[in-house]
Amino acid sequence: MMTDLILFAGTANPALATAIATELGVRLAVCTVDRFPDGETTVQLGESVRGRDVFLIQSTGPPVNDHLMELLACVDACRRSAAGRIIAVVPYFGYARSDKRHGRREPINASLVASLMQAAGIDHVVTVDLHAAQIEGFFHIPVDSLTAVPTLCQALRDRLPPEAVVVSPDAGRVKMATEYAARLGAPVVVLHKRRGGSAETAVTHVVGDVRGRACLIIDDMISTGETLAQAIKALLAADARPEITIAATHGLFIGDALTRLSHETVRRVFITDTTAQTESTWPPLQVVSVAPLLAAAIRQIGADGSLGDLFLDAPVPAQAVKAQEGCERQSC
Repeated sequence: MMTDLILFAGTANPALATAIATELGVRLAVCTVDRFPDGETTVQLGESVRGRDVFLIQSTGPPVNDHLMELLACVDACRRSAAGRIIAVVPYFGYARSDKRHGRREPINASLVASLMQAAGIDHVVTVDLHAAQIEGFFHIPVDSLTAVPTLCQALRDRLPPEAVVVSPDAGRVKMATEYAARLGAPVVVLHKRRGGSAETAVTHVVGDVRGRACLIIDDMISTGETLAQAIKALLAADARPEITIAATHGLFIGDALTRLSHETVRRVFITDTTAQTESTWPPLQVVSVAPLLAAAIRQIGADGSLGDLFLDAPVPAQAVKAQEGCERQSC
């Protein structure tokens, strides 16, 4: 029952936490987060959690280390206050790109973070579109990695040009691109790229026909925008129609990302609210809420139910797509 659970939110994305609470018809419990002058983090729970299911809503996006430590501190406070179960709802899982070693003398930080979360006392993790599926294997507790693809496809369905193609930016996103394509009734094109460093990529060739067709480039996240900028360049060189749509679950927009993506051919950029957005005035940006998806997951977990149906057609309220007025006035 909803009365048996309690929701706390960290400072990473209070707007999403509030939206989830609204979907569930409950209020957010009081949780005070303080940071000392030397950078140390402390939290104070404002309500009793004894014997209750506690859901902690906290993305570990930038600044990643601050938000991760805040989550761990909240978990420790709940554990020491005799919470029944502690479920971490982490819409964006930081350090997910460090899922393997690319050479010697390197850490696997995703595994380290998983160990920290479990050691702190987390009993269950809920996240959205993990960068690498094998990260679930780093945990010895239940992990539900939901997907925002159905939610994004509902927002995209009436906004894509006819005969558009779905473009995977690399081989690692082919499975995700295939799901988009199946839901949107479009073919798949794959870009092969070569990575020269942590933020340097180069597309070597395009697999599939994009001549004269609009393109939907998909990805799990937008970080620096370099991968997408290279993809746009390669597609235009392959005679794609200069009408590009981008869809990604997590919009980080680090550094010069907006500059790289402010290309005349980019009509719309769809992301979700798994991380807090500070770029709301950028005309192409369209933010789709995953609050209904996460609220449905919390409801099912609280009732010990199955989450299987959430991978089929995620609920999206009528006003979930927050289109920017500037884009609506243009022929996006």
